Amino acid sequence: MRNLVRGGVLAVRAIGGLHVIIVAWDFLEGQDAKREGLLGFAIERSELKQGEVFERYFLRGIKRFKQKDEGVAPGTPMPTSEHPIQSFQWGDYSAKPGSTYRYKIVPVYGKPKLIILDEASATTIEISTEAELGHVGDSSQTTHDVYFNRGVAGSQAYARKFGKSKPDETDPDSDQMKWLSRGLFEALSGFIARASGPDASDYKLRAMLYEFRYLPIGKAFNAARKAGADVAIRYEARSYKDENEAMIARAAIKRICKPQKSRAGIRHNKFIVLIHKDEPVAVWTGSTNISVGGIYGHANVGHTIWDKAVAGLYLDYWKRLAAPDVTRGPLVQANLEVEPTPAQNAKPPADRMLTLFSPRDKKRTLDTLRWYADLMGSAKKILCMTFAFNLDEVFSEVLERPGNTLRYAVFDKALETDEETKIDQARNTVIAVGSKLEMGDLENFLGERLTGFNKNRYIHTKFMLVDPLGDDPVTTTGTANFSGPSQYANDENMVVIRGDTRVADIYFGEFMRIFDHLYSRYIVSKMKKAGTNDPNAGFLKTNAKAWVPQHFTQGRKALRRRYFMGE
Repeated sequence: MRNLVRGGVLAVRAIGGLHVIIVAWDFLEGQDAKREGLLGFAIERSELKQGEVFERYFLRGIKRFKQKDEGVAPGTPMPTSEHPIQSFQWGDYSAKPGSTYRYKIVPVYGKPKLIILDEASATTIEISTEAELGHVGDSSQTTHDVYFNRGVAGSQAYARKFGKSKPDETDPDSDQMKWLSRGLFEALSGFIARASGPDASDYKLRAMLYEFRYLPIGKAFNAARKAGADVAIRYEARSYKDENEAMIARAAIKRICKPQKSRAGIRHNKFIVLIHKDEPVAVWTGSTNISVGGIYGHANVGHTIWDKAVAGLYLDYWKRLAAPDVTRGPLVQANLEVEPTPAQNAKPPADRMLTLFSPRDKKRTLDTLRWYADLMGSAKKILCMTFAFNLDEVFSEVLERPGNTLRYAVFDKALETDEETKIDQARNTVIAVGSKLEMGDLENFLGERLTGFNKNRYIHTKFMLVDPLGDDPVTTTGTANFSGPSQYANDENMVVIRGDTRVADIYFGEFMRIFDHLYSRYIVSKMKKAGTNDPNAGFLKTNAKAWVPQHFTQGRKALRRRYFMGE
């Protein structure tokens, strides 16, 4: 959901996802004098129920003035009314789905120990978050349920809340595991549980899974089987054969599980088709492996599509993959018959989703990969993209293009120095790389720890957002790592969704949450490597000239200020 309010001095825009609300603001034309002496902005948040405010307070941030509130414990959040936000955007990551909030953005002047809140120039905006279940209502409409895990165990919030204790992967009901899941485990197990009720005999589940080694999910499938549902699971039996089969044995579900036939590439799918009375009704897909690291560790998304036609395509794909005589050639032909690769520079259709199943490309041409790069390059204002493993040349070429498109890219691991230099020289692409803070990196911040669940430690999502804040956004999401093998060798699935602002708003909020979290940590890690780290960088500036001009000088921050406001 989106809203824009123009006050007398400030304009404010809010974009509401599920757990994230992005709030952006800017001074109106003719209000340039308001930049002088600006210490930042305070944000007052009110939560409403049935139109009435039942909670109101100033949001808090960890950055503070160095000479104010000295002695507070590192990592302590401080109210923005005393330690203002020195930016023109803020992400509220504590919002709840299906809730309504008001945000009052107040310019702050004066001195750190003599704060002046310019209430006369404040602007208030109201915004509601999306409901978790997008399919509530008219079942004939295509709808989406989207669930991101927390994906940021290496954070100040986790360090404050749980300290150095390691989460117990065997207990999904523990506070730590619930915090890390953030609803992803509950949504996945709940999707399977739809086939576990009194009418279970009316249901079928068809699953095609790469990693299948988290026992509580194995037990959820077993519960559906015991209740009377028809359950059939195919699992990868090469890279994770031993781990998958050990879990299958512990869950007592050997009768409903069979290994996928080995071929070139990897069997990389992670989808489940829900069938009711012999009619496919929904599919669970996304980047989440059925492992403790997939659900609770690195960043992942689970995405349910409630569309009978799309679910039917996935069921047909499942049958092709499950066939005992499956080979690459006929599989490629069938996948391309379902959805031919769009022509070069062609936009995705506006009247339906694209379902792009792999394997599908020739190794020497990689038509689909190049089409993804064309789509990436078509962004006019904002591009957001995640890279869990590699950066293919067709995508690096787009990131290196100068211009007025603001491009964000998140990587699990650092790029080669030469490649990062080329991207940085474009001046309109910003990258973030998986990183965490060590004790002492920033004076006012705690040291951070990861869960230890993953080798690929930070990012595992595979999605791209093209102009997500416009009226015609394009969201591409699924299992494929935007690599050559993901198109010509692996079993993969991707969907391309055009024009659905609800889906785009949810993905955009989660992308910016992860991006902003990792970006600051990555900058610190780069400075440490170069020997230029400044522990005082975590404190607020005491002079407007030290932070305001960069938001109004040509460059990435100015583009962000403009485009987040809808320009």
